[in-house]
Amino acid sequence: MARIGVNALYLIPGGVGGTEIYLRELLAALATIDTVNDYYVFTNLETGQDLTPRQANFHWKQQAVHAEKRPHRTLWEQTVLPLEAGRYRLDVMFNPGFTAPLLAPCPSVTTFHDLQHKRYPEYFRWFDLPFWKFLLWAAAHRSKRLIAVSEATRADILHFYKRRPQRVVVIPHGVNPEFFTLDRSKTELYLLCVSTLHVHKNLERLVRAYASKPRAEKLVLAGLRGFRTPEIEALIAELGLGERVTIPGWLPRADLMQLYARAYAFVYPSTFEGFGMPILEAMAAGIPVACSGIPPLREVAGEAALFFDPLDEGAIAAALDRITADAELRKTLAAAGPERARPFTWQKTAEKTLAAITAR
Repeated sequence: MARIGVNALYLIPGGVGGTEIYLRELLAALATIDTVNDYYVFTNLETGQDLTPRQANFHWKQQAVHAEKRPHRTLWEQTVLPLEAGRYRLDVMFNPGFTAPLLAPCPSVTTFHDLQHKRYPEYFRWFDLPFWKFLLWAAAHRSKRLIAVSEATRADILHFYKRRPQRVVVIPHGVNPEFFTLDRSKTELYLLCVSTLHVHKNLERLVRAYASKPRAEKLVLAGLRGFRTPEIEALIAELGLGERVTIPGWLPRADLMQLYARAYAFVYPSTFEGFGMPILEAMAAGIPVACSGIPPLREVAGEAALFFDPLDEGAIAAALDRITADAELRKTLAAAGPERARPFTWQKTAEKTLAAITAR
């Protein structure tokens, strides 16, 4: 039996995007496959007990720190969390959100969702970037094993951090089975994009492509209101699209499911991803998907999506035309999506993650 710490100090409910879904789904799946090992889930003051499975071998250990105050959270992670690891005699610390307690008395296993700070450092605030670079570099070299969520992310880890290949394992995300059973009998005329409103999500090009011609379908940009929100809202107003393009923000999971259930098509124009969980969810739901042809998204979608060049507004507009008007393509993608998504299960993710955590 192993004593496994889970460093969930980074999680701000409704504030960190897809990495929150990753951790919640992963912990729930771990609880279904593992009743033997003991898990100590270290959370912040913003995160309640609902993150921790109600199972005898899972223990909620809330810490007296606010994650919204990032310097405080980082300091706590690097000073108090190692003491907690010693207090509970942990055998290993699992870090699902990029950073790790560097002085922990036990080995670490850390998940890297992407290396955007290396690929696109210009997308980071100047005062955040030095800390981000150091903490991720240190976590990459301090951890006994790294989990990459895609082959593309693994390639970046090997390129930038020069870790031995056998120390970096690819474990893709899963998809909640509920997506496969959504009632899609009452779709509405809107294009859905589930995405944090950050620069690399490329939403301004999407809005301009959408505005290139009159369309019957509305556009819904659902997701965390990120750093690029003011510019996107200004563009929507400038183009007179206030009644055609909506930004509902981060939604409770049940409300998001309903958006997926009724969407006419799904579009995802991101210029950079580590994995691309929203397109996996859309494919599982049987929604025709159009997305950028970057390697991680091709890795996830295979032949079950319509790809376009995310830097070409004309290509995005053409993809919107096809995904809404080409009946044969829509039928093909709606059938191919669930079949492509079916092998991606959180149980597999949990099994492989547990193997990575407990391996010597």
